[in-house]
Amino acid sequence: MGDPVQQQLINDMTTWLESLDVEARIEAINHFRQALHGVSPFNDQPVDCVIWVKEEQIAPNAYNPNNMAPPEKRLLQKSLEADGFTQPLVVMDKDGHQYEIVDGFHRYALASSKPALKKQFKGYLPITSIDSRSTTLPSRMAATVRHNRARGRHQINAMSDIVLELARLGWDDEKISKELGMDSDEVLRLKQINGLLEMFGDRNFSQAWTVK
Repeated sequence: MGDPVQQQLINDMTTWLESLDVEARIEAINHFRQALHGVSPFNDQPVDCVIWVKEEQIAPNAYNPNNMAPPEKRLLQKSLEADGFTQPLVVMDKDGHQYEIVDGFHRYALASSKPALKKQFKGYLPITSIDSRSTTLPSRMAATVRHNRARGRHQINAMSDIVLELARLGWDDEKISKELGMDSDEVLRLKQINGLLEMFGDRNFSQAWTVK
């Protein structure tokens, strides 16, 4: 048994929450979780605070290089139906009410489009927000790439587009390499895919590299 005062507080809070309708209860629980996160010893870890938000508050990004084959997508849908969400969507908090997906697009797409899943999750999706201080486009793109590369899945042409965009936004090869977890040769090869010779004309690289 825990501390009697603590237990009474928990009982009172539970009774109050049970008196609310579903939407108000979700909102109240989110506020409690965010308050607890603020004093948590792990408040520097995004997973320490998972909240549920309405699916219309979440938007995909326009640069995700991850692709999922139909068999994997069917398996993911089955997993969501049978096991529910076992990991939240990773998002960037844009203004406290709207969120852009960093990781979890396929979970988002299925849960927000399949009627059975929409009913199962009551039109809400679980999210955790990464560092809201890094909301620039390059930072968001780099975060998405890191999540995808950690799972070993990304499309080469899409990755090449991202490297191009990061370079155009002012990131040099060293920063791109560091932030995306690539070596310098990989950065150059991805630039070469788009024929961006002008972007690395001052660098030495093998003329044997080709794109097939």
